Amino acid sequence: MADITRRLGWRHLRGTPTAHVRHHRGEQLLHDGPGLSFWFRALTAAISEVPVDDRELAMTFHARTADFQDVAVQATVTYRVGDPAVAAARLDFSIDPDTGIWRGTPLEQLGTLLTETAQQHALDALARTPLAEALVDGVAVVRERIAAGLAAEPRLPATGIEVVAVRVMALRPEPEVERALRTPAREQIQQEADRATYERRAVAVERERAIAENELASQIELARREEQLVEQRGTNARREAEENAAADAVLADAEATRTVKLAEAEAARSVKLGDAEAARTVRLAEAEASRSVKLGEAEAARAVTLARAEAAGAREVGEARAAAQAAWLRVHGEADVATLHALTGARLAENLPRIDSVTVSPDVLTGLLARLGGERE
Repeated sequence: MADITRRLGWRHLRGTPTAHVRHHRGEQLLHDGPGLSFWFRALTAAISEVPVDDRELAMTFHARTADFQDVAVQATVTYRVGDPAVAAARLDFSIDPDTGIWRGTPLEQLGTLLTETAQQHALDALARTPLAEALVDGVAVVRERIAAGLAAEPRLPATGIEVVAVRVMALRPEPEVERALRTPAREQIQQEADRATYERRAVAVERERAIAENELASQIELARREEQLVEQRGTNARREAEENAAADAVLADAEATRTVKLAEAEAARSVKLGDAEAARTVRLAEAEASRSVKLGEAEAARAVTLARAEAAGAREVGEARAAAQAAWLRVHGEADVATLHALTGARLAENLPRIDSVTVSPDVLTGLLARLGGERE
């Protein structure tokens, strides 16, 4: 699609190398060719853009063989516009001067023309071919027939169309027919597989027989070698018993000698230990006696010191108490009667038990008030 831009009432078209542009103004052809770039006025310009690149047209259609079986044909036609001037004259390739988009659908028209033409020749070729032959050689036959038919079609050169290549990818019958056609081949393949299985089983049986014979021969040889092994083990056991008996005798003699030496050493050690223990006991007794004497002397000295200290303390305490009693008596002798009563009440209060609450009855209160009134008078 061409790229169109606007500038002050003018339009600028920039084409691509694969698009052939034809610019008319009235009956005059101003620009003609691929990859053009020019200015034009939208009101007086008639522009056509014809693609000149190779294009692929895929098609799928159904056909009927000579034995009335339906097959699906998948093909692709490669074409291009060989004469853009003729194509622009026969088909509407004009573009909108503002957007650059085709006003019609020229490529769809070309596709319809090519598809119908190719389908016509393919149907004619398959209608004369049985299904089995069509499935074997139908692809090449249909491809050649479509290519020849398109080359001989007069409408294509008259429209400026060139067919580059024709490809037929597949010819497929209906699923049920295809499944039925595959059945004989599958059966043959299954028979070949069964025969191979039987042959493999026969070979396996033969190999199993050979393996069994080898195992039997191996077991016989193993039994013979086990017999030799048992005899050799008996010989080895007897030889080992004799050697063990000789070794035990040597060990017994050595053990007896070692026991005697150990007993003698233990007796000597016991004698030495007894002498050492007796000497240690004597030394401990002497040390204990000396320590007891020293402890007795120290204890006697400490008792005398404590007695003296207690006597001095008792004498000082007695003197302090006597001085305090004399001072107390002297103070009480000098004090008046009211002060002595107050001191007596305070001392009595200090020695009384705790009283949480006091209940004063009206009678007691009346007597106290009467007494206080009498004393005032």
